[in-house]
Amino acid sequence: MKFTLQVEDTGSKARAGLIETDHGTIETPIFMPVGTAGTVKAVHQRELQDDIKAQIILGNTYHLYLRPGLDILQKAGGLHHFNGWNKPILTDSGGYQVYSLAGTGRKINEEGVVFKSHIDGGIHTFTPEGVMDIQRVIGADIIMAFDECTPYPCDFTYARKSMELTHRWLQRCCDRFDTTAPLYAHSQTLFPIVQGSVYKDLRKQSAEVIASQNREGNAIGGLSVGEPADIMYELTEVVCDILPKNKPRYLMGVGTPENILECISLGVDMFDCVMPTRNARNGMIFTTEGIINIKNEKWKEDLSPLDENLGGYVSTFHSKAYLRHLVKSGEMLGAQIASIHNLTFYIWLVKTAREKIKSGDFNQWKSEMKKKLMQRL
Repeated sequence: MKFTLQVEDTGSKARAGLIETDHGTIETPIFMPVGTAGTVKAVHQRELQDDIKAQIILGNTYHLYLRPGLDILQKAGGLHHFNGWNKPILTDSGGYQVYSLAGTGRKINEEGVVFKSHIDGGIHTFTPEGVMDIQRVIGADIIMAFDECTPYPCDFTYARKSMELTHRWLQRCCDRFDTTAPLYAHSQTLFPIVQGSVYKDLRKQSAEVIASQNREGNAIGGLSVGEPADIMYELTEVVCDILPKNKPRYLMGVGTPENILECISLGVDMFDCVMPTRNARNGMIFTTEGIINIKNEKWKEDLSPLDENLGGYVSTFHSKAYLRHLVKSGEMLGAQIASIHNLTFYIWLVKTAREKIKSGDFNQWKSEMKKKLMQRL
């Protein structure tokens, strides 16, 4: 993988760049639709490519390991062939899913994590080496190191011990990754993950350790887990100031459109979040003029398009009244249209941010856009 930093915004720390992978080039800043189990919910791969214009999607090691399982993925030739997506894929290592299994008998120790499957209750173990091997089988272009994601709130002593464990696991991930080879006809790259909870000194220490690994890209984890947004922004800025400029920076699991705009201004290049599709299924529609609750009575007779400014078939062809009817009726097509529309908006947001960075108008546009995003239409 190769990252080229093209432009830095003069009024902020925002950047525009290019990530080159064997499955294609990614223009940054970029948003990655979440396809946890190898599919973005309610969205076909053709729609992802042709309508939404997604450049990369995200899968998850934990879920893909449990189902469909490694045997079928390897027989298929990896996730790209299994799901028919021929552009880049990134896989999360399962660290966040392990975090979310707290209270189910999950056990974390030096060796790794023992957990129960959410599907059938079966007992499984993830180790740093094993997670690297699993991600080799999945075959994503960008894979994540195995880490522990701390909860919020979290006391300093636990956060420090967890961060140190994550660093030790990282070394084992790097050793395994560097002594194995891709299983398919494309290269893979490993991103380490900064941790440290909400403690600035721990975040600085972790960012320095991660930067010293000199991998091709770096991730920031453990944020957007319940902490206030201003703390997320403060820590993101601290970490971005330490991570090298010539490597892409990925803020994991973030977030709202406002979060994305703010974190772009702090120097983040890559984002993912389930919000656009999850909220779509509940009737929250993001538009270039504000946010709509499509279930509200006011949209019942509104025959105007969902958002003429976005382009794309779904956003310009279907009316608000029709989408409201589908959602209120519980029709599957409602979730599909809303999901495609919201993902189209998210991709439009980062694409426009990129254009504004390159033209030198990012800060003014960001301020205007944030005001619109605060509106509930």
